Amino acid sequence: MDHLTNHRLAILFAIFLGMGTLASAQDSNADKSDIKPKDDVEQIGDRDVGKGMNFYSLEEEIALGKSMAQQVEQQSRLIQDPVVTEYINRLGQNLVRNSDAQVPFTIKVIDDPSWNAFALPGGFFFVNSGLILAADSEAEIAGAMAHEIAHVAARHGTRNASKAELANWLSLPLIFLGGPIGFGARSAAGLLIPMKFLQFSRGAEREADYLGLQFLYKTGYDPDAFVDFFEKMQAREKSRPGSLAKAFSTHPLTPDRIDAAQDEIIRVLPPRDEYIVTTGEFDRVHTRLRMLDNRGKIEDAQQDSDRPTLRRRTTAPPAATDGDGSSGQASGDATGSTDDTSQSDEDARPTLKRR
Repeated sequence: MDHLTNHRLAILFAIFLGMGTLASAQDSNADKSDIKPKDDVEQIGDRDVGKGMNFYSLEEEIALGKSMAQQVEQQSRLIQDPVVTEYINRLGQNLVRNSDAQVPFTIKVIDDPSWNAFALPGGFFFVNSGLILAADSEAEIAGAMAHEIAHVAARHGTRNASKAELANWLSLPLIFLGGPIGFGARSAAGLLIPMKFLQFSRGAEREADYLGLQFLYKTGYDPDAFVDFFEKMQAREKSRPGSLAKAFSTHPLTPDRIDAAQDEIIRVLPPRDEYIVTTGEFDRVHTRLRMLDNRGKIEDAQQDSDRPTLRRRTTAPPAATDGDGSSGQASGDATGSTDDTSQSDEDARPTLKRR
């Protein structure tokens, strides 16, 4: 940790002395021949999309993400069903292989109904069960996962943290200005830092959309599914409107992201004869996860039913029971699944969309 602190201080002092800009310019000139344009999908895997000021090495980024992932797992309930976890992990690893990520990924599923997925620095990736259930096709959930993989590939987490640390250090000389000017400037910097740690900037979100759509395309999925899922988010956002104005939102609002994604599909992605839309395996996992979700709700209800039922004493005689207790109700719901594992070869084939 001391080595890391000294490393950051050295970078900061170089910036204060005016050497940071010169070094950056020299590196830029030296690497011009190696720069791969971010819109060239044929160069995916050979591009350094994570360039930018960063006080963390890849090794430090992995260690940081591992520590954060341990906290997430302690505070969350993970899906342990091997069919669900193996499928999501395999789907995600396939996307990673067709991305610019430079770190290995660990992918787990959280038992949570909210539409969310997040990838921590260093490739520790968590997908909520609610997001999987919200998808209508494999391409849709793959698109959402590709977006999060893009955040890791571009190293947005540690780059944001580095900017926050720099903002904190640069605010120190303002203390010596004294008076309300110095205090006000430092307070503004203090308000900026938590947001940078907790949320990505508008530019970072747009870049993750841009790169994630390319990773989705490279893996063979229908890029229109990326837009389809955004439209679902748009409908959800309309039903739960945000409280921040568009100009102050840290995330680009859904209509802007839909337009940008549609433009990228036309402008950047070479057309293909066919794309993968969904698979029979997705349908089976989706059904299985829905059953697990319902079973969890039943188990929670059964835990509540274990509490004793109390009745106040009255002067009237107790009413006779009807005999339709909760035990009979539960018996018809626990094993009402059909054997959908015996699928024909045609069902196992992916659903393709031709252009």
